[in-house]
Amino acid sequence: MLGASFLFATMGVCVKLASAHYSTGEIVFYRGLVGLLFIGGLTRWRGGELRTPVPAMHLWRSISGVAALSLWFYAIGTLPLPTAITLNYMSSIWMALFLIGGAIMLGAAKVDGRLVLTVLVGFAGVALVLQPTLEPQQFKGAMAGLFSGMLSALAYLQVTALGRAGEPEYRVVFYFSMGSMSVGLVLALAGGLHGHTWAGAGLLLATGLLATSAQILMTRAYAIGRTLSNASLQYMGIAFSFVYGTLLFDDKINALSLIGIVLIVAAGLAATLLRQQASPHAKDLTKDSTLEA
Repeated sequence: MLGASFLFATMGVCVKLASAHYSTGEIVFYRGLVGLLFIGGLTRWRGGELRTPVPAMHLWRSISGVAALSLWFYAIGTLPLPTAITLNYMSSIWMALFLIGGAIMLGAAKVDGRLVLTVLVGFAGVALVLQPTLEPQQFKGAMAGLFSGMLSALAYLQVTALGRAGEPEYRVVFYFSMGSMSVGLVLALAGGLHGHTWAGAGLLLATGLLATSAQILMTRAYAIGRTLSNASLQYMGIAFSFVYGTLLFDDKINALSLIGIVLIVAAGLAATLLRQQASPHAKDLTKDSTLEA
């Protein structure tokens, strides 16, 4: 999980640098293309089967996952790297909010007050993260980052459902990569294609390889580790992004932002723990973010 967090943060650096040369759609397209070739080749080498009995489930998972990915890449290109990474990591808090909404809709006699508290703490953290650092021109990026976390939570639910349907992780990642490539191509053609330089092409290739490698490591971590431990280590991605943002992009993060990030991490961990207690036999398959990959 530490390796996955580091690779995702490094991918964020590549996305931010590539956004100076390519549109969000182009980055999503090449990220999907590289992931598709990577997973496709690995599956063929290991003798796996890519044909799926539940194509509709993969379609819905790809819709939410690709939307989350596109919004996240846009946020990375317009916000300080630590801010964009933190907003995407809000998925656990969105999950808690979904659980509260589901309980209300089903007419539950009592809503878990601890979940309500985690949501309130999480959004208080968001307010602290955004208020001191956000420039007026970054408003769209901030909203994109917030919604990327929400859609990642939806994609997480769909990945869990696919796992319960018997779909192996590599097949889930393969069809997600196919969706990323398809949607990214449409967005890229609509916005216009840019020519390549060696540096630009290298950044696109690195984005795809880093994201796919990180997804493999993360999937392995959830397969052999404990959910809460993985969730805790996963937030190291924020720390890695702080180092990158400070060293490479001269990002300015003040004390209020740091307090906000601590609140978001604490709320996310609490939400993960409460979900695990509420459903102790449920298996977390992966976090998509970017559920990224």
